[in-house]
This record gives sequence, structure tokens and C-alpha cells, in this order.
Amino acid sequence: MEICPGELYNTVMFKFLNLQPEIFGVDVNDLSLRVVKLVKSRKGFKLASYNELALRAGIINEGVIQDQDALANALKKACSGVKGKKLETKHAIVSLPEEKSFSQVISLPRMSQKELKLAVGFEAENYIPLPMEKVYLDFQTIGSLPKEDAKHMDVLINVMPKTIVDSYVACFKKAGLKPCIMEVESQAIVRALAPEDSGNHPVIFIDFSQTKTSFIIFSANSIRFTCSIPISSGQLTDAIAKNLQISRAKAEELKIKHGLVTRKGDKNHAIVAAMDPILSALAEQIKKYISFYQGHTSREYFASEGNIEKIVLCGGGANLQELPDFLHKKLRIPVEIGNPFIHIAKEAGGQQKIAPHKALSFTTALGLALRGAGQSEEL
Repeated sequence: MEICPGELYNTVMFKFLNLQPEIFGVDVNDLSLRVVKLVKSRKGFKLASYNELALRAGIINEGVIQDQDALANALKKACSGVKGKKLETKHAIVSLPEEKSFSQVISLPRMSQKELKLAVGFEAENYIPLPMEKVYLDFQTIGSLPKEDAKHMDVLINVMPKTIVDSYVACFKKAGLKPCIMEVESQAIVRALAPEDSGNHPVIFIDFSQTKTSFIIFSANSIRFTCSIPISSGQLTDAIAKNLQISRAKAEELKIKHGLVTRKGDKNHAIVAAMDPILSALAEQIKKYISFYQGHTSREYFASEGNIEKIVLCGGGANLQELPDFLHKKLRIPVEIGNPFIHIAKEAGGQQKIAPHKALSFTTALGLALRGAGQSEEL
């Protein structure tokens, strides 16, 4: 599923001019841009181009673009300076900020696609916290478990304020690019990390980034619930800097070097002590949303089969040493680091181009690029 700016182009991806142009992915967030282009080969998807560019603070704030010209210039620079093969296309699949989206699983009687298009619009008004005329709405039917009522169907609706979507489209056009699909971050994250043989047991994906944490519940081959948690890896750096009275740059260095590893008699204890309240708060937020999920596992909200199977971490903050063990002890659920290359061919010249410590930061961009390179819209 995606937010597709059809109203802006009066067309749908891959149908204009009956062409199928090459598409690359662009992950946009508050502090960085990441560009990835994949190509499809007989052995699977291969990495062709990639780049990462830091954004000046204030260009984007909590997903809202504050300086369109600066972002457009950054997009030009990021695309022209890709490593690997030069980009020979202007068509992009673009991430939209998770914190500005609204998703909901609803249950409807089984009906034709034509009837569904009308019914979703009316039903969505009961769930969406904004007037319908101020949002773009997209939906998709999602898989149900065999035990569920065959007379009903689950539908995942996703809405984004028009002002947000329109501003991103405008910036890409200023940069000389053509955004064919605008997709919420959670869709790309799940596409990159979920194996093709995903079962019905719920899995949580957590994108722990520099400015926020995205929480995603995935079950029965579909996203069932998402939210944005205002706790970030950047807050850990700030806490270390404050508690140890050092510069932010030095604090970031210590965070990366030592993580949550403690050794008797060294300064690691002070570093861990600074981060502990923030990470404990993150664990409590995760508990809250798990409890909400488990308390609403009727078909009105989610499809579910049993307890949470595991938690999968991604995002740059997931590189924090011992973070999986810390969360496992707090949550009593298996926690592991995600592999954003599971759908990409393991061969020379492929995934090795992106440094291992950078891979988790590229999860969303890789998920977007998979869609652009021709992966099925649904996992």
C-alpha cells in the first residue's frame, strides 16, 4: 500500500505513457537523506547505487518540511553523488513521515472492489481524526487467518494530510525528480525486513532512529498497527553529554564505542546510567502498545494468532551494543537485529558496498528500492 499522488498527476505508477521506468528509493527524514537503487537479475535484487547525505537541522522538523529550497538542493546533491552506477532515471519512490500518517485496520462485509472503494471512504470517516477533504486516503485488503469469518474482510486504511504530501511532491519537482509513489516508512521497513515465509504469529518491527522510534506490528502478512514513539537514539547522546558534561560529538563517540556494555571499574557505568532512563521509558512504551494490541485482538482491530513471536530492530540506533539483550530483559520477548539485505542477492558487488555499521540506517531506503525494482506490492 502507498500514498500515491494520483490527484497531482492524474495517473498511477507505471501506467503513464505505457512505460515502466526504472525507479529508485529516497528515504527522507529530519536529519538525513538516503538514496538506493536496486536492479533485478536472475539471482535476485542487486545494489546498483546508493548515497547518504546529512541534512542541516531545521530543514525538516518532525516530518514537516520547513525549507523547500534547501531540501530540493540536498536531493539534487544526494542523487548526483551516488556511489556505484550513476542514476539514469528521475523517477523515485519516496518515504513519507510515519509520525504524520494515520493507519487503521477495519472490518467490512465482503464486497466487490467497486463497492469497496465507495464503502471505505464512508467508513474511514469514523476513524480518521481529520476532515476527509484535507487528507489523501489509500487502502488495501489484507490477509485474514483461516479461522476468521469468511463473510467479512480486513482492510488497512492509511491517510496522510494533503499539506504534507503536497510539500514533499513540490520539493522533488524542484529537484527535477518525479515521485511516482509516496509510501509511509512502515511499509518500506516491513518490505525490507520481513521474510517471504512470514507466518501468522505477530512480529514487532522497531525502527530506532536519531529522531524518533517507529513501532510496527506485522501479522498474517500485513501491517496491523503502527505508531511513532517520541524517544530516539539522539536523546541517548544528549543524556550522555549532559551527565558527563562533555560535547555532543564526544558523547556520540562514547555511545557508539561502549554502548550498554559495562565493565567493573571503568567509566562505562556512567554512560549506561545516563542512557538507562531513556531506554527504560522506551521499553515501557513498547509494553503499552503490546498491551493495547493484545487487548484488541478481535477482528475489529487486528488479526492475531498467539503472542508476539519476536521483536526485530532496525534504524541506526539499533547498532547500540547490547540493546537487544536490554530490551529482552525488560520485555521478556525475543529481540533480534534485523537484516535489511535478506531480499538482496549475496554476491560480490552486491550488499558489501554499504558498510555493515550503516546497513540498519538504510533499511527504509532499501525497502523503497525493492518496491521500485519490481518487488510485489504485497509481501
